Amino acid sequence: MDLGLKGKRALVTGASAGLGAAAAMALAAEGAVVAINSRSRERLQTTAERIAAKAGHAPAIVMGDVSKDDDVRRITEEAGPIDILISNAGGPPPGQFLELPREQWREAADLVLFSAINLVRSVMDHMLRQRWGRVIFLTSVGVLQPIDELILSNSFRSAVTGLCKTLSNNYARDGVTFNCICPGYTATERLQSLAKSRAEVSGRTPQEVLQGFAEMIPARRVGQPDELGALVAFLAGEKAAYITGASIPIDGGFHKGLL
Repeated sequence: MDLGLKGKRALVTGASAGLGAAAAMALAAEGAVVAINSRSRERLQTTAERIAAKAGHAPAIVMGDVSKDDDVRRITEEAGPIDILISNAGGPPPGQFLELPREQWREAADLVLFSAINLVRSVMDHMLRQRWGRVIFLTSVGVLQPIDELILSNSFRSAVTGLCKTLSNNYARDGVTFNCICPGYTATERLQSLAKSRAEVSGRTPQEVLQGFAEMIPARRVGQPDELGALVAFLAGEKAAYITGASIPIDGGFHKGLL
């Protein structure tokens, strides 16, 4: 299936590893001109080499911290006119409500919510002028079924979901779609970190925690990043023009709700 991505310019944030890297890989493999962002040049270079080996062309590297307003402006300027934005940010740390100081709430808001707002504001003029654009927010299944100990993520990724739905209503007539992808437990460094954190308080090993994650999922396994990448590529393409305002779980059946 030709997704119509050849020559489209895409920016993927948080793309040095994990889900962001998988999204960038899938877009590049479909012929998109991709810019990848994170705070680490070394890790971005490693990811760029992997993408070049598979897709046959290397992505641009744009360093910066999306939790900082000035960095977002610079990132989007360096990436050039953006047709496809994949807004992805690292997850805030786990913790219980009364244990988290106010400053961590502010930091999580900047990282997850305000990064998304600022990125969209920076790319919208171009999308509206050409009456075509795709904005995809990578959130979490926690917005559909909150995950214990991830109150910061649950709270601010849910705010991103509200932002996405409102923007989708405002700009569908202009040819710009907004959607959320809600990954469940997926084999990334973030999952390894979460398993280690839970192991420390439960007396289990990280491997036992990971096995417990798999047992909670109807598919009886955690997801693979390239599975999410395939969904990103489809939503970014021409075939998904009538999908907007959706929050799509990719979680092996973990979310038990009807919608």
